Amino acid sequence: MSAVYHSHPVIQLAASSTSEHRPLIISLFAVFVAATLAITVWAGRQTKSASDFYAGGRQFTAFQNGLAVSGDYMSAASFLGIAGAIALFGYDGFLYSIGFLVAWLVALLLVAEPLRNSGRYTMGDVLAYRMRQRPVRTAAGVSTIVVSIFYLLAQMAGAGVLVSLLLGITSDAGKILIVALVGVLMIVYVTIGGMKGTTWVQMVKAVLLIAGALLMTVMVLWKFDFNVSDLLGTAAEKSGHGAAFLEPGLKYGATDISKLDFISLGIALVLGTAGLPHILIRFYTVPTSKAARKSVNWAIGIIGAFYLMTIALGFGAAALIGPEEIKAKNPAGNAAAPQLAEYLGGVGTTGGAIMLAVISAVAFATILAVVAGLTLASSSSFAHDIYANVIRKGKATEKEEMRAAKWATVAIGVVSIALGAMARDLNVAGLVALAFAVAASANLPTILYSLFWKRFTTQGALWSIYGGLFSSVFLVLFSPVVSGKASSMFPDVDFAWFPLENPGLISIPLGFLLGWIGSVVSKEEPDAAKYAELEVKSLTGTGAH
Repeated sequence: MSAVYHSHPVIQLAASSTSEHRPLIISLFAVFVAATLAITVWAGRQTKSASDFYAGGRQFTAFQNGLAVSGDYMSAASFLGIAGAIALFGYDGFLYSIGFLVAWLVALLLVAEPLRNSGRYTMGDVLAYRMRQRPVRTAAGVSTIVVSIFYLLAQMAGAGVLVSLLLGITSDAGKILIVALVGVLMIVYVTIGGMKGTTWVQMVKAVLLIAGALLMTVMVLWKFDFNVSDLLGTAAEKSGHGAAFLEPGLKYGATDISKLDFISLGIALVLGTAGLPHILIRFYTVPTSKAARKSVNWAIGIIGAFYLMTIALGFGAAALIGPEEIKAKNPAGNAAAPQLAEYLGGVGTTGGAIMLAVISAVAFATILAVVAGLTLASSSSFAHDIYANVIRKGKATEKEEMRAAKWATVAIGVVSIALGAMARDLNVAGLVALAFAVAASANLPTILYSLFWKRFTTQGALWSIYGGLFSSVFLVLFSPVVSGKASSMFPDVDFAWFPLENPGLISIPLGFLLGWIGSVVSKEEPDAAKYAELEVKSLTGTGAH
């Protein structure tokens, strides 16, 4: 990669200008990080009870929660991964945006309101309402932690790219150190701020991200006299692929396997959101189910507007910078958006340095907010489901539960740092798609069956969660994501016998099928009275927290 790096005069100029302005860049970056930490400390002082720590005291309005949900959702995958995927693969890269957005309709129509009415803090609350508490809560906790860690990998990889770009770090050891620092910051955010701190950071970061993306979109369009056709034509020409850059099939569609991979990716993206733990716990931060539904409507509007802007960011990067220079900074394209920001501000100028610093700082704030939300979801599930209800059998005090959540945060942070260091060169949008597949395979079938199927049993829930979880993770381990390709996590070995990069095509139907079979063959008689209670509660909100 270093040979490629030095062969591009524009990249050399950018590198030298970045080093000249590095004190300014680091200062601006530090201001953003310090501001988000200050918000966390302020909110942490207001976190007194378990309800405050897990659900922000249920005090957020529909608009505030919608802003926080969109902040939670517009992660490194959205800003860095999708912009990079569009810049390198054109039309096929934009398919991530479509999948991520359409997924919200599933969450809105099937999950948001019933889940808010039925649970208290976690997904495990809903599942355990009519099932045997201990095995179901254990399964829900394990699934939540695994999905969160998959999602955390993407954020860690994005953070490594961003900070190494700003600081001029090219060594693997330096990038690993950056991932570790992000992990430490993440632990601080959650242990101090809880849900209140995390929510406020997500709201601030959502506003900053929309503002930054809007500024870059206007600047890109300005370069082409607001002629979108000219922008797309220049991007196609500079991509080296010509008209094929603007048509389906550059990444998916060349072979039968890649077509199946696209179908698998699409299913995972559309169904995954409704099973993501850090999104599900956001529905508990509002006072009513009506507010939960409204917050999803707000989120759809905000996220939709943002994804429209990723078209300008991705194709703008392809047209103004070019794929070779993008790959020289990061082979997966994760640095495309920051590179575009520097170009728009002026490579080698103070304006370019300020644009690079501000956009990178916003992206870093995005990553910190999302990792805090993910870590909070998984530590909450461990403390509330596994520690309080399984290990302590419901006898833990609120103080003990919150202490367990904070220790779980540290443990999850350490695991995420270790795995994130290994995944630092993979495209973050692709990594997030894997988390979506695991969530849609393990969590979504169980949630839907529990809410809407009278005959669903504890055995069905366990088969569905563990079957979907283990099948998806197992298939990922033996897929080209992990080994067998130059872009894999371990490119020098090949044990990839599963041909698809996303397991959703197999594991999601399997999760639904196992839940059905497990319930049908179960000797346990479903509790009809409990289901009737849950049905009334989920649909009307009667008795909801």
